[in-house]
Amino acid sequence: MEAWDAFQAEGLTVDFVTPEGNAAPINVTEAGEFRSRLYDADLMYALGHTYTPSQIDPARYRAVYFVGGSNAIYGVPENTQLQNIAMHVYERNGGVVSAVCHGTAGLVNLKLSDGKYLIGGKRVSGYPEEFERQDAAYFKEFPFLIRKTVEARGGTFLTSARDKGYVVVDGRLVTGQNYLSAKQVAEAVVDLLRKSADQQAR
Repeated sequence: MEAWDAFQAEGLTVDFVTPEGNAAPINVTEAGEFRSRLYDADLMYALGHTYTPSQIDPARYRAVYFVGGSNAIYGVPENTQLQNIAMHVYERNGGVVSAVCHGTAGLVNLKLSDGKYLIGGKRVSGYPEEFERQDAAYFKEFPFLIRKTVEARGGTFLTSARDKGYVVVDGRLVTGQNYLSAKQVAEAVVDLLRKSADQQAR
């Protein structure tokens, strides 16, 4: 929720979107510090009532943030409506596209209007397969591997120590290696939005 905090502190409105508009899953057993958020009525309502992609008018948005968690590798990368939203924000609105941890999976199929991959020729981070428990059942179910796919799309995949936050900013593309990078990614997005607003005000 560090990203939520960073966006809220900047006075930005945050809308949650999921492929089916379902309630976003919340796991409080592994992150005790999140339990106090259960009493944040606005946040809990937003997470419990996410938008479907068809409910989103991309012209209204300045940034897209693909959250992490291994579920992000399912249902998100192949969703063409989500792809269209992200690319509208990036190309037509001059906005920012960002992702953290497994959320980078949401970037791998994004294409520019010229047909080239957004991540082609860009520096990208995310949660690589070498950090996964490759002997675990969940890993064997993955439809693709993040590092391998980013590199196949022409991106340069960068990581740091697995227990450290790490963020890569390449133009208006911001990516983070793991959940420890969530706040840093959000802050980098905010910084880019500020600079864009300053340029437009001149």
